[in-house]
Amino acid sequence: MLGSGVAAGLASVAVAGLATALVVGVPASPPAPPEAPAPRDGVSTRTWTWPVDPHRVVRTFDDVGRYEAGHRGVDLAAPVGSPVVAVAAGEVTFAGAVAGRGVVVVAHPDGLRTTYEPLDAAVRPGQTVTAGSPLGKVAAQPLHCPAACLHLGLRRGETYLDPLSRLRGTPPVLLPLGRP
Repeated sequence: MLGSGVAAGLASVAVAGLATALVVGVPASPPAPPEAPAPRDGVSTRTWTWPVDPHRVVRTFDDVGRYEAGHRGVDLAAPVGSPVVAVAAGEVTFAGAVAGRGVVVVAHPDGLRTTYEPLDAAVRPGQTVTAGSPLGKVAAQPLHCPAACLHLGLRRGETYLDPLSRLRGTPPVLLPLGRP
């Protein structure tokens, strides 16, 4: 147990420190940053690297039910032979043909899975990739689009998600004047 003189000395030092902080204009504790809005589809608000450059969306995601007809990904204009890179870090879980088209699947640490097609793969299953790592080149296989393109798909488990929610990022949040 501290003596009453020591305790009084410590209390005066604490009060003096608080007074100095108030005089100098330093807040006692930093204000909490505003919370980012929760994503509507459960996809993190961090953005990805575009898989092709330049990138031009030629067909968007159709938000349809699991067994309904629709487009479950996004198509990006890309001439045959264009390099394709991983949108984010992960592990290649599949690289091969599906229905006559080359497909690469990357599993990401956050539980998401991306698919790229048609692709002449330059990776193997089990290979670790980082954002921007080459996966292969757009293949001259049966076309999914009227002109050559890359189809990018995104899934969490069995649920299809819109890849543009990650590629375009979160819209800015406007704060009232006077807030950092």
